Amino acid sequence: MNILLINHYAGSTRHGMAFRPYYLAREWVRAGHKVAIIAASFSHLRTVQPEFKGRFFDENIEGIDYRWYTAPAYKGNGIGRVRNMLTFLWNIYCDSRRLALYFSPDVVISSSTYPMDIWPARRIAKISNAKLVFEVHDLWPLSPMELGGMSKWHPFIILTQAAEDYAYKHADKVISMLPKALDYMESRGMVRNKFTYIPNGVLEEEWNDPTPLSLDVQAHLVDLRSKGLPVVGYAGTHGLSNALDVLLDAARLLVGKANIVLVGSGPEREKLMGRVAQEGLSNVSMLPAIPKRSIPSFLTFIDIAYIGWHPNPLYRFGISPNKLMDYMMAGRPVLHSVKAGNDPVAEAGCGFTVSPGDATAVSEAVLRLSSMSPDERTKMGQAGREFILKNQTYVVLADKFIKAISA
Repeated sequence: MNILLINHYAGSTRHGMAFRPYYLAREWVRAGHKVAIIAASFSHLRTVQPEFKGRFFDENIEGIDYRWYTAPAYKGNGIGRVRNMLTFLWNIYCDSRRLALYFSPDVVISSSTYPMDIWPARRIAKISNAKLVFEVHDLWPLSPMELGGMSKWHPFIILTQAAEDYAYKHADKVISMLPKALDYMESRGMVRNKFTYIPNGVLEEEWNDPTPLSLDVQAHLVDLRSKGLPVVGYAGTHGLSNALDVLLDAARLLVGKANIVLVGSGPEREKLMGRVAQEGLSNVSMLPAIPKRSIPSFLTFIDIAYIGWHPNPLYRFGISPNKLMDYMMAGRPVLHSVKAGNDPVAEAGCGFTVSPGDATAVSEAVLRLSSMSPDERTKMGQAGREFILKNQTYVVLADKFIKAISA
């Protein structure tokens, strides 16, 4: 099968995020399919941008044909980002016939976070007589309306709403990363049997050969474990949405009962470090960010893995956070502070889910997990790992994707 995937923000191991298009494409290539990815030359998610002159540039990365289209750089979410989007879309739309003839796709996947790439995707699909697939990462325009307070009469919202409705109507299949979005999509005109849920995934190979921790970080964690108290760990971005302020509130209730270690960086890190010092939270350690491939090594030193979120109305459509899957792959019991349309921790039986923003509930869950025997916690952690290996490796997800679009 010839697969053409359009994702504005697609990356690779060479360029950085976004990884999902690359991981899926790599598995499809390994399975014998021919895959091309169309992406923009600039994305705020990437650590390395492709460099070239002209309107586009072709290269092959691990068997995947990439075509990068020129799009201007931007900062933030203002007019610069809109210009970046529109330039990318216009370039693809103008080249629709050339793309159809050059790649001869059997399937065209519209996969950018925003829905407007459905228009060039459908044009390419019609010219190629190919199936059209719409992949939903986030619900636009609902996300900027509910989170950003944008009016439904804002020109950008009107544009994205038209694109979303068009996609649900014309796509042959809709692949959703949100498990509880079916009713909403149906209300926007999608036929129910088009829907397939395919969440984020993990690469099993990254867990078979993790990068060791630096000697100083390892020494600190060894010392922490020697104190005889359970260790609660968090690895990831220190942002406002990650509810680490709630974890520090819980830490105050757990002095002498549990140690907390946070690894990572982000806009809230300095503020959190200030709180630790000002409030004398002697049971909290804050370590710098570590490489992604070292996270499995870090998680071997902790007893309980914490992930939390502040309340968000969009979570009613379900969540599929990468961090949660890392914790589950590590075989660690998970403490998840969230209210969402789904509960992956309960589904896998790998820990406890408590209400968001409730430090008392977090501290009580830590004590409840700590009171379990090591064998009980190990069994709970292994349930999470087995769930991921069965349902959410990219080998499994790529195969599920192919079966969905082939049906």
